[in-house]
This record gives sequence, structure tokens and C-alpha cells, in this order.
Amino acid sequence: MKTHESYIKKQTNRRDFLKKSGMGLGAIALSSLFGTDLLANAAVKASNGGGGILGTGHFPAKAKRIIYLFQSGGPSQIETFDYKPILKKWHGQEIPDSVRGTQRNSGMVASQSTFPLVQSIYGFKQYGQSGAWVSELFPHTAEIVDDLCIIKSMYTDAINHEPAVMMMQTGSMISGRPSIGSWLSYGLGSDNDNLPNFVVMTSHGGGGQPLNSLAWGAGFLPSHHQGVQFRSGEEPVLYLNNPHGIDRDDRRRALDKIKALNEHQHSIWGDPEINSKINQYEMAFRMQMSIPETVDISNEPDYIYEMYGDDVHRPGSYVRNCLLARKLAEKDVKFIQLYHTGWDQHGGLPRGIKHQAQDTDQANAALIKDLKQRGLLEDTLVIWGGEFGRTSFSQGKLTADNYGRDHHPGCFTMWMAGAGVKPGIVYGETDDFSYNVIKDPVHVHDFQATMMHLLGIDHERLTYKYQGRRFRLTDVHGHVVNDILA
Repeated sequence: MKTHESYIKKQTNRRDFLKKSGMGLGAIALSSLFGTDLLANAAVKASNGGGGILGTGHFPAKAKRIIYLFQSGGPSQIETFDYKPILKKWHGQEIPDSVRGTQRNSGMVASQSTFPLVQSIYGFKQYGQSGAWVSELFPHTAEIVDDLCIIKSMYTDAINHEPAVMMMQTGSMISGRPSIGSWLSYGLGSDNDNLPNFVVMTSHGGGGQPLNSLAWGAGFLPSHHQGVQFRSGEEPVLYLNNPHGIDRDDRRRALDKIKALNEHQHSIWGDPEINSKINQYEMAFRMQMSIPETVDISNEPDYIYEMYGDDVHRPGSYVRNCLLARKLAEKDVKFIQLYHTGWDQHGGLPRGIKHQAQDTDQANAALIKDLKQRGLLEDTLVIWGGEFGRTSFSQGKLTADNYGRDHHPGCFTMWMAGAGVKPGIVYGETDDFSYNVIKDPVHVHDFQATMMHLLGIDHERLTYKYQGRRFRLTDVHGHVVNDILA
């Protein structure tokens, strides 16, 4: 009879043989079918955090990088870019049932018995050759309106904040899917080995919904593709600095030893997360030199400070983050995500949205001007917008100088500028009450497909197999909005 020890030894040998020979035979088969160069390149991409699985993309890209200015909370389209003069006539009257239709409202208006329409308390004017209507809240954005492609016909599936943010940022209302920046990092890799492919910065307006870090997470993709959050203060990236008494040479020797151990573990188990850990350690080491220079704005000329505004000197402000976004774009960071919270005005909207506009308007315009004067707007796509819009009826009591607006997924406004989009156009149209899209609807997945197209990616072909299914950012639908492409 076989002893237990000899049986275990034979089983282990059989397992090792099947694992190693299977991988070897598979490699031989792939090599014969596709050629050794392709196989070698795939191996490099799989092990190197800087390489993307697509290489250069599916077709020539018009954009090299994206700066996404996410206005978290849901800016009201009626107070920003979707001018509706008929609301003056209907102000205080009940919204017609034919307009409300079957669209959902949030539970926060479930107890309301009336839904009075409310005009914006702020005035609008037309600007630029495009004649786009812009609220008086955004005088600086009005100056650059001919650089913008304003999309008034966005719509989404989600009615509440977190699912709607996840929908915009990951293509799904369910938390845990890879974010836009993670998909781009996975697909295209990096153009700068000393900085992350995907950088996140947050700033806070007057309260609002908290941000879930899963919005910039990697989901089921290898974890080194998740967003790296830059923070205000002396330590922009946590745990990046060496401990007291440890110099750079000490850190390098330690990392080399850790890398050797990790590579040995990977040779045994083949776990891709081990490679992710190696990539993260190496990136952290390189960032020790690159981050201090990147976040230092002391050498900027005075006219740049004046262009962005006084808040540029306040670490963690939206204004300063916009300037840092330009610096990161100069260094070819692939995806730069800015979040600014506080756009959730269920009540006190006139005062609240004025504060948000003052926080962001000048910085948004300055960023576009700054990129343009440096020739960076030609290959940088800038995006502005939130997760949904607001209702044209008042939430809560309507008074002469105060009102609120509920969440509204049925229509909202975003704008894009820069690489690959037509400047100075207004796309899509809503009804007289800014409640329903009546022309050229753009679903969240259409927006995401268009964004990826500008980066040279076919959104249907960048996929990742997970739990037996091939996932993509746009889930199972979405199409490129060709009418806005330059």
C-alpha cells in the first residue's frame, strides 16, 4: 500500500507537472499561432504597470489625456445652461401631468401634494458665435463658450446620488465595477513612468453627499489601475515619504529584496495581484522624486495666479486642484479626475448654487484658457458635469427668494472641450420645462463610448473577463455620438 506521504508527494508532483507543462504547451501553441514577438509583447504588458493591454488603441486617438471636472451632487441645469423662459409664465403653477409622465422622483418629495414649477432666480444671456445661453452665475465660463460643446440632452438611469455617481464613473449603478480611469489605465497604460496613470483630487463645497472611493476604484481589474488620490498638505500621497532614519538608498535596497520575494511568489502561484503589488511599490519609489515638483506651484508666474483666482493659494481648494490638473496634463498623466462636492440643493438653492459657482467658475475657465495657451487643449479632453440634473418643480416651499429642486435623471447638462469635439456648439434639446429630452438624447453609456472613442478605444472591444462574463465600461449598450466629433 502507498503511504500517505508518498501519495501526497505524487499528487503534488502531478499538480506541479500539469500547471507548468500546461503553461508551457499553451505558450508553444500561442507562439506558433501568433508569433513570438506578439507573445513577448503580451507578457511585457501583463507584467509592466506602465504598459496597456491595447498598446496604442484600436484606431488613432484625438485625445491623449482627460481632465474630468466632476460636480458631485447634481448641478441644476435650469440655473446653469438650460435656459427656459417659459418657466416665468408658469412660475408657481402645477407641473402638467403630461410633462411629469412616468418619470421617477426621489423619496424626498413623496410627501408633497403639489409640485409648483419655478423659474430660475438668475438671469441668462447669449454669448459667443454659438449664441449659447449661460447663467449670470458663470461669467467666466461665458467668456470661453466658443470653446465648449454643451450637451443639454444627457440622461441617466439612477435617481439617487451614489448609484448615479457610480453610473457615471463606472458604467453601473452597482458599486465595485472598474472606474473610467482604471479602464483607461488598463487599456492604454501610461505616458509617464514617474506618475500614476490615474490621479484623483477632491475639494468640498458647502456640505453635500460624501464621496465613495469606489468611484475611482479598479473593481475587478488589477489593483494598480485604481486612482491615486492626491491630498492637500505636506503629504500629497499617504505613506509615500520614508520613515525617519531611512534614506533613498536604504529604500531602494529594501524594495529590491521585496521585489525578489514577490517575484518568487508569483512564479509559484501566478497571482496577478502580486505583480500589482510590485508595480505599486515601484511607482511609490518613483513618485518620491516626481510628486514634490508636480504639486509645487511656487514658480508659476503672477498672471497664472490672477487667471485662476485668489483661492489658488489654498491647498485642497477646487481652484488649486484645477491648476494642478494642468501641471499633471503637462506631464502626460492619462486621466485626471477632480471632484467638487456640494451641488445637492434640495432647499436653499439660490444661495447654495451661487456659492458653488463662485467656487468653480473662474477656475474652469482658467483651466481651458491655460491649456489652450500652451497648446495642450489640442490633445486634452476636458469634461464638466455631475451625476444627474434637478427638477423644474420646487421641492419644499416656494417663496419669492427661495426654493429647492429634487434629483432628476431625465435630463441634465454637461460640457466638453478640447481634443476631438466640435467647439462652440450646443447639442440636444429638452422640452419647455427642462424635464424631458426631446432631441438627440445622450445616455451615460453614449457619453462614455464617445469619450473612449476620442482616446482611440472601441468601447465594445476593451473588455475584461470576470466570473465567466466579459465586462466593459458601457455594459451592454451605448454608441458614439458622432455629431459632436470634430
